[in-house]
Amino acid sequence: MNEWFGELGMFLAQLLVVVVLIALVMVVVARSRSGGGERSQIKLEELNARRRRRLRRLRLAASEPAARKRMTKAFRRDDKTRGKKGDADESARSTVWVLDFHGDLKASGTGKLAEEITAVLDASSEGDEVVVRLESPGGLVHAYGHAAAEMDRLRQAGLSTTVCVDKVAASGGYLMACCADRLRAAPFAVLGSIGVVAQLPNVHRLLKRHDIDVDVLTAGQYKRTLTVFGENTEEGREKFLAELNTVHDLFKRYVAERRPDLDIEAVATGEAWHGTEALSRGLVDEIGTSEAYLAERMKDAKVIALSIQQRRGLAERLGLSVSHGIERSVERGLEALDASRWQKR
Repeated sequence: MNEWFGELGMFLAQLLVVVVLIALVMVVVARSRSGGGERSQIKLEELNARRRRRLRRLRLAASEPAARKRMTKAFRRDDKTRGKKGDADESARSTVWVLDFHGDLKASGTGKLAEEITAVLDASSEGDEVVVRLESPGGLVHAYGHAAAEMDRLRQAGLSTTVCVDKVAASGGYLMACCADRLRAAPFAVLGSIGVVAQLPNVHRLLKRHDIDVDVLTAGQYKRTLTVFGENTEEGREKFLAELNTVHDLFKRYVAERRPDLDIEAVATGEAWHGTEALSRGLVDEIGTSEAYLAERMKDAKVIALSIQQRRGLAERLGLSVSHGIERSVERGLEALDASRWQKR
């Protein structure tokens, strides 16, 4: 019996070795395949067709069993008719291209958005429209400045652009949203926060109490105005505040150029307003959700959702992106703290 268990153990060990070798070979093959070709792929979905399929399923579910067969045949006839006259109908209809942007502190989706905008500009025709479903509480100035510049490409190309805000477009998010020809917001969406904020901890007194010196060496009078470890001066604080005011002025000018009817001084206080309040202050053009707007556009246009998705690298597929996960967890924590300002108390 002992010999039998020994042979069984040896067999299982050999089997495990074979499985590990096969897995390694598969990893090598996957790496070689992922090394070439495109790192991103485009995904297109015609929302009209999706809505039509969903409506048919609901009608079938609500109908009597005896009527379902007749209804299915009617759907097939409709598809054949649509196929015969489809080319002429499609050429006469304009297209609404739908993009999505979900912003974080670093506006890390900007590269993806830029590629999607390039794809739309390549494929669009006269009379087409771009709808951007935007959600962002803002973040780093330079990151959202880049994102807004990408949005401006649509305006510069002469494409009609609508931004729909269902939840929040504040600070850098509003910097992007104001680039659209038309800005639509849900009744309780949060918009505005046209202001600039910076905060920096300083532990100089704590270090001094423990006789710890920190030397901050710079070349240039204002290379470092405020520091975490060194002693901050009043001159440094004034310079830092002046830089914040400069960024705020750029922010106000950018918004005012794109929404010339807006009383920029009245709304550039750093405050944020809900959709209906934002409408009365001129921050948005109309009230309503993105879903309602797209459903209305489906009546006379083909509505296509476009998304460019990055293919995951081998390390991510094997679960070796721990550092990325930790970074995202920290960012989400900070975002949650920032977003708590918009929660109803």
